[in-house]
Amino acid sequence: MAKLKAPKATKTPRAPQGLPDRDTLLAFLRDAGEAGKADIARHFGLKGADRRALREMLRELESQGALGKRGRRGFAEAGALPPVGVAEVVERDADGDLFVRLSKGEDAPLARLAPDRNEATAGAPGLGDKLLVRFERLETGEIEARVIKRLGQSAHRVLGVIRKVRREVRVEPVDRKSKDVLLLPEFEGRDLKDGDLVLAQMQAGHGPRYGPKQGKLLEVVGREDDARAASLIAIHSHGIPVGFSAAAEAEAAAAKEPTLKGREDLRDLPLVTIDPADARDHDDAVLAHPDPDPKNAGGWIVWVAIADVAAYVRHGMALDNEAREKGNSTYFPDRVEPMLPERLSAGLCSLREGENRACMAVRMVFDADGRKRGHRFVRGLMRSAAKLSYEQAQNAIDGQPDDQTGPLLDGVIKPLWAAYHVMLKGRKARSPLAIQSDERRIRIDAEGHVVSIEKRRSLEAHQLIEEMMVQANVCAAETLEQKRTPLIYRVHDTPSLEKVQSLAEFLETLGLPWNKGEAPRTDRFNKLLGETRESPHADIINEVVLRTQMQAHYSSDNIGHFGLNLARYAHFTSPIRRYADLIVHRALIRALGLGDDGLTDGDISQIKDTAERITFAERRSMAAERDATDRYVAAFLADRVGAEFEGRITGVTRFGLFIRLDETGADGLVPVSSLGEEYFVHDERSHALVGERTGKRWPLGMRVEVRLREATPVTGGLLFEMLSEPMAADPNARTAPLSPRRKFRDGGKTRGGPPRKGGPGFSRAPGKTGKGGGKKKR
Repeated sequence: MAKLKAPKATKTPRAPQGLPDRDTLLAFLRDAGEAGKADIARHFGLKGADRRALREMLRELESQGALGKRGRRGFAEAGALPPVGVAEVVERDADGDLFVRLSKGEDAPLARLAPDRNEATAGAPGLGDKLLVRFERLETGEIEARVIKRLGQSAHRVLGVIRKVRREVRVEPVDRKSKDVLLLPEFEGRDLKDGDLVLAQMQAGHGPRYGPKQGKLLEVVGREDDARAASLIAIHSHGIPVGFSAAAEAEAAAAKEPTLKGREDLRDLPLVTIDPADARDHDDAVLAHPDPDPKNAGGWIVWVAIADVAAYVRHGMALDNEAREKGNSTYFPDRVEPMLPERLSAGLCSLREGENRACMAVRMVFDADGRKRGHRFVRGLMRSAAKLSYEQAQNAIDGQPDDQTGPLLDGVIKPLWAAYHVMLKGRKARSPLAIQSDERRIRIDAEGHVVSIEKRRSLEAHQLIEEMMVQANVCAAETLEQKRTPLIYRVHDTPSLEKVQSLAEFLETLGLPWNKGEAPRTDRFNKLLGETRESPHADIINEVVLRTQMQAHYSSDNIGHFGLNLARYAHFTSPIRRYADLIVHRALIRALGLGDDGLTDGDISQIKDTAERITFAERRSMAAERDATDRYVAAFLADRVGAEFEGRITGVTRFGLFIRLDETGADGLVPVSSLGEEYFVHDERSHALVGERTGKRWPLGMRVEVRLREATPVTGGLLFEMLSEPMAADPNARTAPLSPRRKFRDGGKTRGGPPRKGGPGFSRAPGKTGKGGGKKKR
């Protein structure tokens, strides 16, 4: 087969430098779709006084109605739409054409919905449905929206629990933010039982104007008292694709054992896998030894071998189409929804000990200061010398080897640690973000009940694998850029100017200096974290710095990775569970001429769309995983209502305080109405609730003691009662003007959810979290 040629790279025209005039600025925003102040300043190369002038220009254009706010990110031309966004179907005209409006944009224009090629099998979208769409302006000037993805549960569909009250059969939603209680017809609810989990359709135009709406039963999903209901609810609520088609299963079953044809024989290299103790799949193996080159004294050779998924999953196969649809594997405490069938994910693409496996491997050379001097990729056949757990490897290097690690200690484990300590010099010089985060593992018994919630130990073995994977990912991005081959980058933007200013204002309330005009740098964040590590404010500063960061995502355009402080970065090391990595493997095969199963022209033509889809899929999985975890934690604590716990305030809102418990890491709400007789107002600048009369404060990060009042497993909600006293007013505190006086009284129970853990995407991914992993999102 003839080798495919990558399209030639085109040079991006250099942006004009200096403060733009009104028309130039609006033209830039029109092309960009949306941009924050920092993005605009960076594009036009503005500094100092020009940045201040830009702020005045933006404020003036906004007051004139020429600009509008677009979400949290910044500004867009008035009436403009982003290139991609979540939209709701809001209108149908006389011809049957559907129109959508941006979900978070009441002033956004309507866009006609283009026909979806999947309508024949999935049916046409309906009024109220939410869609991920790409907006395009046609030559006629009309705006058209093209469907990228249907977003799980429709606004007119409700996943809920059956509650029979007198002669009524109600569906109460499991989503604690939803108020769509439905009434089912008596004949539909006759065979249903209290506690049944069901999917129901809201019947538009039926029922009273106020109160519960009429619904139609679609499906009985399970029971709310089923120990494994938490994951089931999350899967249905977030629209996680489950299972595989018969065609995909047949393709996986037909896959054959690998041979040496077209591969380098790596079976003599003592590569080992290091994973969680209960891991079922093993997608990476490592090896290190001193560099024999006398010109690189003190240097090391590090091998990273990754399962060659591209050999089994090719463009156009059912396996490929469904992997792209899923985007990644989704991990719950009790189950995994894999991206690939088990025959591949836990079989031919898992680097099992003592078995021949196809791999893509990179050989990296580091000097004595941890700088990478070079690398090369090979397509090989390997045989893992050992399957080790993180704990086994750590115990061995700490002087407690077991029967398996003892024979490997001198030849494999010690060289890995020696190489890592050299690589660590380069990492420290690079200074990636050093934000700390506590992770907990939920242990489930055979019946699906939570038996314990444990804090994960952070081991040097985790950090060793992390750094070796990061370097392998960098090598992939560098090689593909050098070969001018299209790829999907893992990007992480610089914090926006608005977020950094908010951080600076908060630090000012603690008496800590931060130059508001200073460009964000990882080493500057790390200096702040290091200087306050032993202070009483350490936890809160760590939390606020985390929230200052942007969220990582996939893109066909490179903007670098701020969190890792890398100019180029791509995911290469987990193609079993991430579709992005599979695309990068195919790109390497094409760029280096390693076979005829590399990146195709079809892959390239949709690479931008693929990046958007898998970014959405990743966030969908993260949300589903968090929801399932919340429900399992609530179930675990349900029989401890009335118990007292220690924790700290991790979220401050006008309606209450979110508390994270030390013991379990569980998050719950203390409603503002329960804080006493005084009125409390939300001081956003200092992240605190402040007593209007006394000035007493409930600040972010404060240590508190609470009593559990309510735990609702079906929604994952926890409600606490505050036992601690607020902090005294600070006479020297420099706080922002408080909000207008309001009576914060709920008048009933509050069912709210905690702010989500994890923050920006560089800190965690849907990965091996369900297996006790500790593999980070990089």
